[in-house]
Order: sequence, then structure tokens, then C-alpha cells
Amino acid sequence: MVWLPVKLSNPSHPNYHIYAYKLSHGWLFGRQVDDSDAQYHSFRGNVPVLAAVVALFLSLKAAYARLRNRASANASESRLHVVPFMLSFSAVFLLALHGTSILKIFGILAINYAISKYLGGSRLNPLLTWLFNGTVLFTSELYSGYHFGSLHATLGALDGWQGIYPRWYITFNITMLRLISFNMDYYWACSQKPAPHEAGEPSSHKERTNIAHSPDMYSFTHYLAYSVYSPLYIGGPIVTFNDFMWQLRKPLNISAREIAGYAARFASCLLTMEFVLHYMYVVAIKDTAAWYGDSVAELSMVGFWNLIIVWLKLLIPWRFFRLWALLDGIDPPENMVRCMANNYSALGFWRSWHRSYNLWIVRYIYIPLGGTKNLKFTTVLVFSFVALWHDLSFRLLAWGWLVSLFILPEIAARYFFTEKAYGDRWWYRHVCAIGGIFNILMMMTANLVGFVIGTEGVSYLLGRIVSGWEGVQFVLFTCFCLFVAVQVMFEYREEEMRQGIYRRC
Repeated sequence: MVWLPVKLSNPSHPNYHIYAYKLSHGWLFGRQVDDSDAQYHSFRGNVPVLAAVVALFLSLKAAYARLRNRASANASESRLHVVPFMLSFSAVFLLALHGTSILKIFGILAINYAISKYLGGSRLNPLLTWLFNGTVLFTSELYSGYHFGSLHATLGALDGWQGIYPRWYITFNITMLRLISFNMDYYWACSQKPAPHEAGEPSSHKERTNIAHSPDMYSFTHYLAYSVYSPLYIGGPIVTFNDFMWQLRKPLNISAREIAGYAARFASCLLTMEFVLHYMYVVAIKDTAAWYGDSVAELSMVGFWNLIIVWLKLLIPWRFFRLWALLDGIDPPENMVRCMANNYSALGFWRSWHRSYNLWIVRYIYIPLGGTKNLKFTTVLVFSFVALWHDLSFRLLAWGWLVSLFILPEIAARYFFTEKAYGDRWWYRHVCAIGGIFNILMMMTANLVGFVIGTEGVSYLLGRIVSGWEGVQFVLFTCFCLFVAVQVMFEYREEEMRQGIYRRC
């Protein structure tokens, strides 16, 4: 699995000249590096700058705490006094990132807040909240973030300073989730029984999410500080408003040892990605379709390692921004709790991949729409929303529909073939492993369509697989290997449960 993509990345390979122009000068052992993925290239090139911003943030916060005569290390006290600093730093941070587009962002935030405060516990609140944010999401993409000059010629000069990252609307989909979170949390705070102040104080992440605050906590200042919170602004992870405010009101005890361990995990992931990019040029091969003449096994490994790179290119920024938040005393959910290759269940994969987004979906879409009572409808709607939220493209919409389709067999099997009824049979585990094989193959197909090679690339790969005996042999061998791998995954999760760890994925 490792040797095949390394061999394809050798300068002596016949297809090397097709994608060689996409490679850059590397720093490991004289190798070239495949830094051609635009999304990861942007993060990789700015790691030193982001690290400097984190250092500046923590230094200024410490200075602010001293000026306020507050002991910032005392975790038993409320941290609401740092909200003005958070908001001030975020304003400067956004100004540097987006220039004058900060006016557009704060304008959108103000309208969203007005909807929430004006409608309160009315059922129109969630309706208008979703309508407004959905409209902003689609129109900002359609009109490239809106231009001041299109409103009036005299405003055209404002378009001249667009900051370091002019395309503010690309990352605004993350901010949109926070806007909806605030409005929905406030809506439930206004309409739920008992009153928020009678529900007690939370002692877990679930309770911090579900227990509302008193009305005065849903202020415009707190709303702004949450919506544009610097450590999580660019890419998350996503924290609900209730959880964010509880962590300010009742700070968590995050030890230096925990933070150091997490920093080491981040560094190891970053170094792993560097080795992969220096020795496997699968992104460049994929982008240039430089796979003609390759065997079925080689084609499959190009697809597999592209999925690994997709996993790593998301994992690394998410862990960086989560590390920044942890250093600030905020503990957001870990976005990825499983390796991409450690999943046999479509439902489990969805829970472990972009976990904070999954928790957000469950709280603000899945449960309000009825959950398991309207399973087919909610599943299709959820994955259609997920696809369109990521990108307004047919490829991702096709991904959403494929995932919805592929999840249904697993749901049916779980309903009719329960562990309670058959778990004591010797063959039950092995039949589940066979089901896991099909789940893995279907999940890989869906994610290759959505995030790697699209429908045309997958069609070419499937065509090669079914075109001859070589493809059939490869599929049979792959299924045998996956059967063994799924058994290992079962045992890994059972060992977790023996240690009291229950991840549900």
C-alpha cells in the first residue's frame, strides 16, 4: 500500500513528466514536494504567520489580564472579563484578514442578531434565521462576497482594500453555523421550561450545550465575541453558543500537560503529512489524470492515499485551531476522533469525521426535524445540506445523495439484525465484518466522488476494475484484507469499551 504510490512518484516512472510541473522544491532528503493542493497549500505556507498570531494573542491577553488586575490562571473565577479583549482582538484580526469586508460581516451579524432579539421565542425566529443565513450563504457565493461598488459608484473605493484574505465568504459558512447556533439557543432559552436559571449548572459537554443561560447572557457583546472568536474563526471546530458561554462563566481546568500532549500530537500529524507529500505525489497524479497505463492496484492506491491526504489536510488545521483555543482556556470538540482508515460503519464515520459539525447538525437540524421518526427524509435533507454547505457544486451534491443512499442498508441491517437478538451466535461478528467490507467500499466511492476525483474519475476506476480478470482478482484480495481489518477495528473498539471509552463510532 505504501510502495505502490511511492513507485508511481519516482522520476523514472513513464507518467512522471505529466505532473512534474506541479511539484515544488522540498526540504526532506532532497525530495520534491507535492504542495499542489490549493487548500492545504494555503495553510502550510502560513503556519509560521499563524503561530506568530497565536503568540501575539496570548501575550496581549496576559497583558490585558494584568491591567485588569485579574489572575487569569485562576480557573474557578468567571472569565467574562476577557470578552472585551476577545472582541477587540477579533476586530483587528478580521480587519487584517478581510479589509473593508469587515463591514459586510458585521452588517450580517447585526441583522442576524436583530432577528433573534426581535422574535425571541416566536416560531418565526428559527424560520427567519434559517432563511436569512441560507440566503447569505448562497448569494455571497453567487456575487463573490458582494462588492461595495455594485451598491453605489462612490463606494467603489472601499473595494480597494480587501485584506490578506479577500474571499471572506469562503470561510463564512463556518461563521453561519455560529449565527444559527446563537439564534436557536436563544429561541429555546425563551421558550423552554424550566427557566434557564432553574436548570442548574452543567458538568459535561452535553449539559453545557443543552442548559440555557439567563436572558442577559445573550447580549450583543457576547454574541459578537462568540461569532468572531479568533482561534476558531477560520476553520472551527464549532462550539455552540451555550457551551462557549458556560466555558467563560465556569472555566474548565485544562492542564499544561494536556495542552503539551495535544501540541505533540499536532506536530506528529504535521510531520506525517510532510513525509506523505514528499514521497507520494498522488494529488498531482490525480489533478493531471496521470494514471493511464497504471494497474488496478496502483489506481486504487492513488485514490486511497488521496483520501488519506484529505483527512490529514483537514485534521491538521483543525488541531492547530483547537490547540489555540485550548491555550486560551476554551475546549471545543475534537473534530476527528478516528483515522480515516479506522472506520467500517457509515454512521460511525459520519460521527467521527468533522465531529463538531456532526454535533451541530444533530442539535439544530436532525432533532428539530424529528430524528428517527422521519429517518429517510431527515437523512436526505441533512446530507444535501452538508454538501451544499461545503460547496455549491453538483459533485458534492452527488456525494450527499450517495452517502444518503449508502447509509440506508446499514440502518436496515441494524434494525432487523440486532446484536440483542443475534449477538451470542458465533457467526454474528463475521457477518457484521462482511457488512463492514461493503460499507468501506461504498464510503470510499462516495468520498472519491465528493472530494477527490469526481464522478468521471470514479467511473474510469470502476471501468478498469470490471474490465478484466485483473480487476476481479484485486477486488477479491481487497475484500479479504478488509475482512481482517474490520475484525481488528471491532477488537480495537471493544478494548476501548473495556477501558470505559464509548465513542459510538
